[in-house]
Amino acid sequence: MAAKKKASPAKSAPVRIGIIGLGRAGWGMQTSDLRKNPNFEIAAVCDIDEKRVEAAKMEFGCAGYADYRQFVKDPNLELVSVATRSCDHAKHAIAALNAGKSVMIEKPMAMRLSEADRILAAAEKSPGKLIVRHNRRFDPDFVHIKEIVDSGKLGDVARIKLYRHQYQRRDDWQTIKEFGGGQLLNWGPHLIDHALQFLGYSVKRIFARLNRVAAVGDAEDDVKVMLEGQSGLVVDIEISGGDAIGGENTYKVVGTKGGLTANRKEIRLKYLKRKPRPIQADRGTPPWGAGFGRGGGELEWAEETIAVGPKRKIKGFWDCVYDTIRRGEPFPVSLQEAREVVRVTDLILRGSGF
Repeated sequence: MAAKKKASPAKSAPVRIGIIGLGRAGWGMQTSDLRKNPNFEIAAVCDIDEKRVEAAKMEFGCAGYADYRQFVKDPNLELVSVATRSCDHAKHAIAALNAGKSVMIEKPMAMRLSEADRILAAAEKSPGKLIVRHNRRFDPDFVHIKEIVDSGKLGDVARIKLYRHQYQRRDDWQTIKEFGGGQLLNWGPHLIDHALQFLGYSVKRIFARLNRVAAVGDAEDDVKVMLEGQSGLVVDIEISGGDAIGGENTYKVVGTKGGLTANRKEIRLKYLKRKPRPIQADRGTPPWGAGFGRGGGELEWAEETIAVGPKRKIKGFWDCVYDTIRRGEPFPVSLQEAREVVRVTDLILRGSGF
């Protein structure tokens, strides 16, 4: 008699997830989210630290593994979350995909483009789905600012600045190149993903400079990247773990009709109320005492500070994961978009000295 085929989970059943890597991302972030989410059941964990595995088993009543090769074979798992060190993302994701599991990879998807392509090749052959955790794509401030830019209220946008600054004498594995440390692979994937959204995934030119300022490892902690699109729009990215002054703003947009600055909570806008009358440049010599331009007093500005709150309803990151795994809906961050983030990061690293 032929063996009975295991029934597929009901469309309303929780997704049985297994987490490999019980560190800041796997334990500190993901389990914190999943504890209060009835759409997911933590069915297994894997870590080389036995104490962490035992703590997870006690809390969630799940299976625990030290060997990732046994972990990915667990028949009770549907989705494997790869939350290990960046240098191990490709190895663990490919193993899980080869075992027929769906996979979610923490950013960075991979350290190099060649690794990302190996993951994508494994996904092509696997019955499982592949998701890259670009969770900052769902941030309300990013979504709201993109709505404003796309609306044309600020005119033709010339440049956008994205920045995250702090001073931190960091000394963990994320300061060591061997493990995929450095701010370019830490905060970088988030902001490069945002930049590519603004640029429409059309990058003409890249400038980058990486430095080490405060971190004690051999990886960089101060990142300056400028991406120029085919339209001429420039997105300027700054990420620093060595900026003692810092600043509360995280976005700045400059356009032909106005601009904005923003932090995580509010957006300050200044824009022209109406189109100013046309004037022409004067080739003559300005009279003594003259100003630097004509018609400046005629400009009518609107200024407002608004709370972050995009018009578009944002579906939560985990809701999108659930709908992709359980209902087969496309994940909002496509694999082509995730690959482009790695491609740009790879180009930056090649010429960086790091």
